[in-house]
Amino acid sequence: MSADQGLREAWEKIPTPGEVGQELERFAGRRMERIIAIVVGVGALALGAQALVTALVTLQVVDASHLTMMAVVFVPWLAMLVCCTLGRGVRLTAGIFFVAYLIDLLLWPFVANHKDVVPTEQPWIFFLVNVAGVAAVVAFPLGVQVAWALVGPFIYGTVRLMQGDFGPDFWIVTAFDVSFTLILGLVLVALGWMFRSVANGVDDARGRAVALYTEAASAEAVEHERVAVAALMHDSVLAALIAAERAGTDRERALAMDMAREALTRLANAEAPAQEGSDEPVEVELLAEDLRHAVTQLGLTIEVEQFGHGAVPDRVARAMALAARQAIGNAVAHASARGLAVVVEGHGDTGLTVKVSDTGSGFDPSQVGADRLGIRASILARMTAVGGSATIDSDRRGTVVTLGWSRT
Repeated sequence: MSADQGLREAWEKIPTPGEVGQELERFAGRRMERIIAIVVGVGALALGAQALVTALVTLQVVDASHLTMMAVVFVPWLAMLVCCTLGRGVRLTAGIFFVAYLIDLLLWPFVANHKDVVPTEQPWIFFLVNVAGVAAVVAFPLGVQVAWALVGPFIYGTVRLMQGDFGPDFWIVTAFDVSFTLILGLVLVALGWMFRSVANGVDDARGRAVALYTEAASAEAVEHERVAVAALMHDSVLAALIAAERAGTDRERALAMDMAREALTRLANAEAPAQEGSDEPVEVELLAEDLRHAVTQLGLTIEVEQFGHGAVPDRVARAMALAARQAIGNAVAHASARGLAVVVEGHGDTGLTVKVSDTGSGFDPSQVGADRLGIRASILARMTAVGGSATIDSDRRGTVVTLGWSRT
């Protein structure tokens, strides 16, 4: 495989805007959120387990209010750990834990023991200050994260001093705890913001690159089509017209007709390599089956009716199938497939007829713009190219497209 082929295949596997949802397009952002959730889960497990052990060790008597505070904060903590592991509901459970911890922190001075408190022994609620900080990083916008990183440690320091009745021994230890949690909290918020910014930058750059690539590919396709059609008009259509103008004998006229038929076929199939087909006979039943397959691909449940038998040359079957497909597509696009019916009728060895009808509001074929090739090229030109005929009858009661081919 060459380098160019590998690059093309890689680009083809990249989801492009419009083909996928926004969730899939923010690939780096989603992966970074998953990484942050895992890191938060590991940190919350370590600090939360330390807080839980400390709470159980220092719980000397069964205090209902103290047990209630532990349940309020540790149950959401456990739920957040489970969600971080599973990668689902992380933001919700982290937000619930943050609110539960804030409630416990505000109630701490009224529930905690104020007697025989040792200043150098941090209470279990201290170990959860930064756990609440990383929960805010996961659950809330950047403003809330910064606000908690700045205010949360001071709230803890205040309630800790209240527990110690603002004793002198508590000020030094509490100041150290507050400064430590303040610095660590700001570092965690800064890291979360930095990693998310990098991921968003990667996603934005990727989106711009894919958009530029799509625009360049579209421009190249348009230019390629323009060159192909120009070459076709010059080499085939113009040559056929010149041959027809100069034809003076039956042989020259027959040759000009063959050239014109080939040019019309190539023009009708300008969007893909022309496959004119052969003169090998194709059964009418195969053409009907091909149209049934086309109807199924469009998600329609109508039945393609087939009457009579016979066979037509392969090139004729190809042209009639493509023209009928275009007529069916027009009925779906412009008449919403109302009353859509497809009938294939074989006339033995003499010919074939295909009718595509609908009961839409109809249109005036003479008013179709010259740049609309759905009828002129895909239906009329295709049938003319194989020596067939195509008629379009349309009024306010509906539209009937009749494709016919006869050996005569």
